[in-house]
Amino acid sequence: MFILRFFLAALVAISVIGTAAYFLSKSTRFQVFGELVSRGSSQHPCVALTLDDGPSPKYTAEVLDVLANFDAKATFFLTGQAVVAHPALVADIAAKGHEIGNHSFSHPRMVGMSQSRIESEVESTDRAIRAAGYTGPLHFRPPYGKRLLGLPYYLKKTNRLTVLWDIAPETDPTNNSDATEITRRTLADAKNGSIILLHVMFVSRAGSRAALPEILAGLQAKGFTFVTLSDLLQHKNCVST
Repeated sequence: MFILRFFLAALVAISVIGTAAYFLSKSTRFQVFGELVSRGSSQHPCVALTLDDGPSPKYTAEVLDVLANFDAKATFFLTGQAVVAHPALVADIAAKGHEIGNHSFSHPRMVGMSQSRIESEVESTDRAIRAAGYTGPLHFRPPYGKRLLGLPYYLKKTNRLTVLWDIAPETDPTNNSDATEITRRTLADAKNGSIILLHVMFVSRAGSRAALPEILAGLQAKGFTFVTLSDLLQHKNCVST
């Protein structure tokens, strides 16, 4: 009887710990170590548009042209593999006044990963971005937003900011590729200081690319300014349009 009770108690404990770890790994509001940001100040009518993955030789130029048409600045969280493959695109992003962030080298789920592997994923991407000529701030966004203990610990140890989001209009699995719905969700949810997550660098993200000009036009019509992540956090260049 004692062994049975012990076994059942152990199962309950494992279940509770597993559930807690799952919710912690995906939380956009809390992590155990280091500084996390998912939204900027609510005092100013500006938002940060963050674009994950890439750069892509097929779509980066198109995205940059759309941003230029609206005089909007964005923050591109790039993967090291793509940076190494396309350094000229990285330089072009930076030359047009956008910010660049680190999105790991190979885009793995960085949960349960060794410190040496975390170091490799983070530092090799930093080096690749710097080698492409970018000299601005380098914040980090975990792939899929996933992290538990090891990654936040490493980021804290190396004085890096973890950047997440408060608006992710593509995450509804029932309708995550429809441009109209992506635009609607973004316009409905945006607030002063919002950090918006979009993916526009792959062929499968046609809906998000189509939504991009509608999002820019719609939020600017509401009086929002699009600024880089660092400017959002430092309350710079946040003026009504």
